[in-house]
Amino acid sequence: MGEAPAGTTPTTRPRQLDHILEASLYVSDLQVAEVFYTEVLGLTFHSKLEGRHVFFRCGEQMVLLFNPEATADPELTPRGLGLHGAHGPGHLAFGVTEDEIDVWRTHLESHGVEIEQEIDWGGHRGRSIYFRDPDGNSLEFATPALWTSA
Repeated sequence: MGEAPAGTTPTTRPRQLDHILEASLYVSDLQVAEVFYTEVLGLTFHSKLEGRHVFFRCGEQMVLLFNPEATADPELTPRGLGLHGAHGPGHLAFGVTEDEIDVWRTHLESHGVEIEQEIDWGGHRGRSIYFRDPDGNSLEFATPALWTSA
C-alpha cells in the first residue's frame, strides 16, 4: 500500500475483501469441459460463447472456463470484454463436507476420473482429494476446515 503519491490526498482503505466472485481455468476443448463440469461435477450451466468460453454457477460464485487462444485474441473477444489468458494447468478447490469427500471419490471413480492424491491435513484441518479435469487442470475437493483458524 504505502503512502499516497505527492500531490494527492490519501483515501480511506476499502473494506476487507470477503469472497471470490469468479474463478477461471483455461481449457482447449470447451465442449468436453462443458460435459465434465456439468455431468461429472454437477455445476449449473450459465452461458457460453462458442469457441471462447463456457460459464457455470457454483453456489453464489462462478466458474469460468476459457479457451486461452480466443481470450488472448482481440479479434475473437467481443467489445467490452477484457483480454486475458493463461497456458498450462490451473488449480481450483471446491469446498465439501467431511461426509461428502468419500461420496465424491466414489462418484469420480465411477466416471473414470483418477484420484491423484488424498491428504489428511491432520488435527481438525480436514481432508482433500485431488484429481484432474479433461484438460489437466488440478481440481480438489477439500473440507472447509482446511482454511479455518483453530
